Amino acid sequence: MAEGVIGPVTVTGMILLSFPSGDYDRRVVLLTKERGKITAFARGARRQGSRLLAATEQFCFGKFKVFEGRDAYNMVEANISNYFEQLRDDFEGACLGMFFLEYADYYTRENNDEVEMLKLLYQSVRAICTPSLDNALIRLIFEIKAMVVNGEFPGIPQGADLDRSTEYTIDFIVRTPVEKLYTFAVNDIVLKEMRDLVGRYRARFIDRKFKSLDLLDTLGV
Repeated sequence: MAEGVIGPVTVTGMILLSFPSGDYDRRVVLLTKERGKITAFARGARRQGSRLLAATEQFCFGKFKVFEGRDAYNMVEANISNYFEQLRDDFEGACLGMFFLEYADYYTRENNDEVEMLKLLYQSVRAICTPSLDNALIRLIFEIKAMVVNGEFPGIPQGADLDRSTEYTIDFIVRTPVEKLYTFAVNDIVLKEMRDLVGRYRARFIDRKFKSLDLLDTLGV
């Protein structure tokens, strides 16, 4: 290796965004365990037969070998452990997954410790691919836990007239490790009360309208 040239770094993460760049390249935004959110260019990734063609699509999770540049990284290799192919045939699930990616892109930053957010994102997309789980509940669990991870969840408002089961459910989400979140179901009363609370907190803490949100609301998710 030439003097002054920094070697490759291997990061573990998920692709949040993927865009065409030039004639054959791709620009991707990755949420990583080691470096937080980073931007990387994959040269020739859109050429037929490229090893990076499928590995630079949204939702791909795995290990990526990158070289650090001045303003971005250059991706040279990818070892994908989960493509989440199930979402290609699940319109509602894909829309919910896009919301999670958009949410994570909004909340995360480069060089921040984003390990918990990455874990939450990965487990939440896995939950979408589990037919026995309710997408509406998955969405609410994700939103509450994302606020907790980012230190913004203020708890249940004093004087809130909530069903005891709703209070218990929210407390469970706040206290439970990400890996054990998607293990329960709730009734319609709890779901409605959680949706109302999350909607108020989203309006309070998030100053951006997510593109995927209107479609989810139309779908009733």
